[in-house]
Amino acid sequence: MPLLLATFTGTVANNVVNVPMPLILADLDVPLSAGSLVVTGFTLTFAVLMPVSGWMGDRFGHRRLFCAALVLLALGSVGAALAPGLGVLVACRALQGVATAAILPVAMALIRVLFDGPGRARALGAWAAVNGLGQAAGPALGGALTAWSGWRSVFLPVLPTTVLGLALGMWLLPRGRPVAIPLDGVGAALLTLAAALGLSSAAAVAPLGVSSPVVWAGAAGGVLAGVAYVLAGRRRATAFLPPRLLLEVRYLRSCLAVLAQMFCLGATLLAVPLALIGRAGVTPLVAGAMMLCVPAAMTVLAPVAGLAAERLGPRPALRSGLVLLLVGQLLTGAVLAARPAADLRLGAALVVVGAGVAFVQTPAAIGATRSRAGTRGAGLGLFNLLRFGGSALGAAWVAAVLDRGPAFGPAFVVCAAVAGAGLLGSFAGRDPSGHEDVVGGRGQLVGEGAGDGGEGVDVVGEPDHELGVGRPDVHAQRP
Repeated sequence: MPLLLATFTGTVANNVVNVPMPLILADLDVPLSAGSLVVTGFTLTFAVLMPVSGWMGDRFGHRRLFCAALVLLALGSVGAALAPGLGVLVACRALQGVATAAILPVAMALIRVLFDGPGRARALGAWAAVNGLGQAAGPALGGALTAWSGWRSVFLPVLPTTVLGLALGMWLLPRGRPVAIPLDGVGAALLTLAAALGLSSAAAVAPLGVSSPVVWAGAAGGVLAGVAYVLAGRRRATAFLPPRLLLEVRYLRSCLAVLAQMFCLGATLLAVPLALIGRAGVTPLVAGAMMLCVPAAMTVLAPVAGLAAERLGPRPALRSGLVLLLVGQLLTGAVLAARPAADLRLGAALVVVGAGVAFVQTPAAIGATRSRAGTRGAGLGLFNLLRFGGSALGAAWVAAVLDRGPAFGPAFVVCAAVAGAGLLGSFAGRDPSGHEDVVGGRGQLVGEGAGDGGEGVDVVGEPDHELGVGRPDVHAQRP
């Protein structure tokens, strides 16, 4: 319960500003290119810090990190509600991102430990449903609160849910004990730098333009930092996250699929309110109500997606979701390009988008937690980095395109192409008969009482000490 509540709270905080964005821009007297930092300031900070947050959970204890993150989230929300200008607002949104960066790796790590086999698929289905509900319910809640009390009120509902989540977390989550896991400072710094430069350069396209030297310098720096991370990690016995673990096909295709899914969702959740409020002239309340089509579909279908992944295998469910997402992006773009209105056509398109997201999230999360990289908090953190990095990239893409005119059609064609790339990636690697793998027993959570000896075997028979796991976490894979 506390994990689901905190996941919902953090994801609502991410997107609650999307619908009131036009009013925020007008009140603070800033253009969309600068105001988009209110969105990307959260998601960039959130995404970049998740691998390090995953390690911190392993090192200092997941319950301790979880509770500290909820306190920071509440402080950032209060600051955002009282922000006198854009700078303070963006800084407080970044603080919210720092806090939320610790929540999702903790939730996934505890689910990996507390559930196994079919139970894990169902638990991840519930987690994906709540995650998706928060992602897409945020705009609806933001629209309603803005209509009733102004845009500053959208940050206040986070406060009671963080207090409740903190109380439930201290009561229900396992206490564990911290384990002295060494930090590969060089590797952690290089991976964080690569993510920060890459995502920041993408976000800078809207305010600076694609030809800006700052954009290209940041992108080049991100690539170089990533290459340096791989080279340094290959030579270190205690690498922050060994590059070889990231090359497992199951992990790679899960990451690519979820990045594509979140790119499309991030673009949709920003573009649709802008079209409805800015071009169609509807109220924030109506725009927020229309956006409920997405979380409604996600919430209803997430358990179905978990059941499909359990019975048919994660990959067929993943592919069906990516197909639905591609179609939904094309439909949404066509509706907004023709005549944006809060009508049945747009509602149907958003339902298709929500269905696609539901059928991508759960199978991708299953693939990530069953991978070798998923046995580490940093690996789950990197998976979530790509998830919400995709959201930041989608929002940055929409801001860059729409800041120059209402080009909704081309914007969503690119989103559909990104979904298509994720679909193609799902065909990478062999396709075992039946389920892709069977998880043999519950995993032992690093930093929650691990480290008392024992050896286990992962999917390729490597000792657990190479994966940073102190107790057996046995995985078996069908030939």
